[in-house]
Amino acid sequence: MDRTKILDVVYASLKKINEDRKKKYKIALKESSILFGQSKGLDSLDLVTFIVDAEQRLMEELKLRMSLTDEKAMSQKRSPFKSVKSLVDYISSNINISNVNKNKKNKK
Repeated sequence: MDRTKILDVVYASLKKINEDRKKKYKIALKESSILFGQSKGLDSLDLVTFIVDAEQRLMEELKLRMSLTDEKAMSQKRSPFKSVKSLVDYISSNINISNVNKNKKNKK
């Protein structure tokens, strides 16, 4: 899966969140932007809204069915929601793991 497509989905979800935020609280559309955990990031309600929107977009636009709040995501030493980059990296790595597992099943 092309990382750029995942990044586009994350940016689209951020744009939707930004529609309701004052200019000084908007999240910049760049990989280094903080998503959660610091004063300029999303509050908990916005984070939930963002996650739901991102999961829906991943399914609709990329045909990827995944939960961003599963046990694996929540038990990470470094939160996948720290920044845009960390979230895109997390999604990408889960796609790669999922593809490896599918290939193993298909070979049996």
